[in-house]
Amino acid sequence: MDNRRYDLILRGGRVICPASGIDGLRDVAVRDGRIAAVEEAILPSAAAETIDVSGKLVLPGMIDTHAHVYQYVTGRFGLNPDMVGVRSGVTTVVDQGGASCMTLPGFRHFIAERCETQALAFLSAYLVGGLEGHFYPNLYSPDGVDIDATVKSATENRDLVRGIKGHAEIGGFARWGIKVMEMAAEISRQADLPLYVHFGQLWGLPESGANGEDADTIVERVIPLLRPGDVLAHPFTRHPGGFINEAGEVHHIIRRAMDAGLKVDVGHGSHFSYRVARASLPAGVIPYTLGADMHGYNTEVPQPAGTPDEHHDDENHPFLGQARFSLTQAMSSMMALGIPLEEVVPMVTSHPAEMLRMSDRIGALTVGFSADVSVLHDDRGRFLLRDNEDTRVVAERLLRPAFCLRAGKRFEADSPILPQAIAA
Repeated sequence: MDNRRYDLILRGGRVICPASGIDGLRDVAVRDGRIAAVEEAILPSAAAETIDVSGKLVLPGMIDTHAHVYQYVTGRFGLNPDMVGVRSGVTTVVDQGGASCMTLPGFRHFIAERCETQALAFLSAYLVGGLEGHFYPNLYSPDGVDIDATVKSATENRDLVRGIKGHAEIGGFARWGIKVMEMAAEISRQADLPLYVHFGQLWGLPESGANGEDADTIVERVIPLLRPGDVLAHPFTRHPGGFINEAGEVHHIIRRAMDAGLKVDVGHGSHFSYRVARASLPAGVIPYTLGADMHGYNTEVPQPAGTPDEHHDDENHPFLGQARFSLTQAMSSMMALGIPLEEVVPMVTSHPAEMLRMSDRIGALTVGFSADVSVLHDDRGRFLLRDNEDTRVVAERLLRPAFCLRAGKRFEADSPILPQAIAA
């Protein structure tokens, strides 16, 4: 008879669990797919298997708040959820706007129920969702929004739908004004779910031009529509219409919005700019959550047959990205900008769990919670990071995923899209 108490022990790593207030060398024990103990020392003989993680970081399973994983339905845009998730050291991914009220059943059946990663959704405010990554702007007019249908879909699928996704950017405003954002905010209110708002240009201007709209005024016009808990995305975007105006200054309303309870999510992706981040951070624009925002136009993956070979303005379109990245790379970027590791870890653990209203089950190494654990290498040296403006930053620490546990099952960090470390 086997009297061992645990199935697995992660031994000797630096455990950082903001929700529990733990930061130090600990052992983490797993039994039946759940966290069974977090202690300073657990006898190896108490478990069927012990993994030595000394010298590594042991975190609650990381949560990527900005993913695009509705594979194939969103064309070249959507990535395999496990490639972005468990194979990148991430246990939960939040698909941002890929699924709509019309396509959510497919997301549930073909993505959420079939992948090893926990896949959740912020439901698109648009009927078409994220088809081909919002490649065709004419599909996103007010006529393409059905408030009642989207509210019904969200409220009847609360286990999967944790928020609503909308866009506030000059391409859409030049076509339809603020109407679509007003409708997205109404969906959010009626469904009682947070609204995640993309800022920074997404679509090119129509042939008629800006039609009197000014990218610099979008933020201050949209924020009054929002409620505490809603999310302002892409604070460090290199595209017009973000948190920084044309004069290079942070919009005065941003700090007031944060003080009023609105949250900021990095949504790293090809939008991210070190230049803009360096201007924003001194003004107090500290992200609450951190999403990778990887998709098929900024990550090197084969395109599905029949999808567009390239965007019409391939050299300049806002989706394009050449600098490879991941959620851990985004964490390294935050640290390179001067945010301490201890403040970055909550951005991918306890804070997104709160944003998702799931702090009672994920985002912490709490006994009884599902054994979702991310184990990271914490490399020291001089490493080159760069953004899609080709700004280059030398980081003295680089985080890389080693492996993760999802409900106690181990997955190696072997995703082919993970960036390689580059020595400076």
